[in-house]
Amino acid sequence: MVLAKPAGANPRALAEALAAELRHAPGVAGAEIAGPGFINLRLADDAWRDELSAIARAGADYGRSAIGGGTTVNVEYVSANPTGPMHMGHCRGAVVGDALASLLEFAGHRVIREYYVNDAGGQVDVLARSAHVRYREALGEAVGAIPEGLYPGDYLVPVGQALAAEFGDAYAKAAESEWLAAFRARAVAAMLETIRADLALLGIHHDLFSSEAELQAAGKPEAAEAWLRAHDLVYDGVLEPPKGKAPPDDWEPVPLPLFRSTRFGDDQDRPIRKSDGSWTYFGADLAYHFQKAQGADALVDIWGADHAGTVKRIKAAVAALTSAEGPNGENPPPKPFEIKIVQMVQLLRNGEPVKMSKRSGNFVTLAEVVEEVGKDVVRFTMLTRKPDAQMDFDFAHVVEASKDNPVFYVQYCHARVRSTLRKGAAEGIVPSGAELERLEGDELALVKLAAQFPRVVEAAAQAREPHRVAFFLYDLAAAFHAHWNLGNDRPQKRFIVAHDRQLTAARLFLTAQIGQVVKNGLAILGVEAAEEL
Repeated sequence: MVLAKPAGANPRALAEALAAELRHAPGVAGAEIAGPGFINLRLADDAWRDELSAIARAGADYGRSAIGGGTTVNVEYVSANPTGPMHMGHCRGAVVGDALASLLEFAGHRVIREYYVNDAGGQVDVLARSAHVRYREALGEAVGAIPEGLYPGDYLVPVGQALAAEFGDAYAKAAESEWLAAFRARAVAAMLETIRADLALLGIHHDLFSSEAELQAAGKPEAAEAWLRAHDLVYDGVLEPPKGKAPPDDWEPVPLPLFRSTRFGDDQDRPIRKSDGSWTYFGADLAYHFQKAQGADALVDIWGADHAGTVKRIKAAVAALTSAEGPNGENPPPKPFEIKIVQMVQLLRNGEPVKMSKRSGNFVTLAEVVEEVGKDVVRFTMLTRKPDAQMDFDFAHVVEASKDNPVFYVQYCHARVRSTLRKGAAEGIVPSGAELERLEGDELALVKLAAQFPRVVEAAAQAREPHRVAFFLYDLAAAFHAHWNLGNDRPQKRFIVAHDRQLTAARLFLTAQIGQVVKNGLAILGVEAAEEL
């Protein structure tokens, strides 16, 4: 139907002509016309047997693609404020970002895994003040309840102890101006060490930690502003008063540097500086993305739902920064930039909300969850729903040994594969592709499903959606378990047929390749393929 217009032919007539040629193509068993011009192809059984052998030859590389063409994609994920340990609100974005990075690499991209450290805002001053309370406590002072507005978690106790060991009582009674900068630097460093350790529990390691404070100290926001002004993308203007209500009595129209985000689809131009000259969050973020865009062909940000309101403006900024007129008058297209929004996770235990953690003060830490249920359970569970959908994480359900638990179901599939191969080896039978013509019907249906894996990888990479791999693995596991269960009532359907070693060898070969595809998919998701359960 796509070709009909340029060919000047009726779609169905063109389909008939194409089908006539396709029927003679190697591996094609049939080509039928459907509807106004669709062509349904049926492959010969040998085509699927050949694909099974292709899986065996490729092994761990089966499904790997060159679709990325070696282009560089910067994936920024987690980027939590360095004010405490990782909690489950960070966990989902961390897993989605890390799985996406692995998926893009598997699809032929070069990937930069980046963490943006927001260490220049007021929250790190609050961290420093909180650490000072713990510092005084470590010196023996009875500090009582942690003051309102400071971070109350026990995780700052060792930070206070380290500060006491380093400085003694030099800053116990000193003015804040004397110790704030030093305490801020040391507290942020300690929190980043904790964050790295927490992420390592999930098998997550970033290539690059970019500091907002260093970005500002290096004058990057000023450079970005100058560049934008030179391209008439920043001007001095006055913001309109808040819409829908009367302006406050003390509201005054103050000239501010405004980014022309309305040129790129935003509903109003946005200030990059505050009235006191300091950078707005948007201004600093704009400079950070300007920096990122210099070293990558495409950008992907994984954000929490609380940042959804700023998506339009930062996408406008990146479009501006990467598509403005070049030195020779050319206008390159904007660099591809996507923002994936990840919804929060509700923690439950047998359907009841989980109480808060003593260590953190007001949330359950990632480390506590990984310690209880394990890295693989956490990672796979985070990918069992689309990231923009709400998720419940029930401690009882995620470790349940049932079909309703995708984590167990897929892991059990691989464990069952390995168990079957071990049983075959105990009988002296090894997988063999010598007589694959013995495979037919339901067995080839399994191959047809497994053979979709390369296409799933490419589609998931192009859509930036690693959860598609998890969904595919569940479907493949379900098909494998269903085929296995046929042998419960029909002995001739079992993978190991004692009186037919050649058929058993062929079925073990099939089993091994299904296991290979499951293992390859789990590797993309950062989940170990279980040998036994």
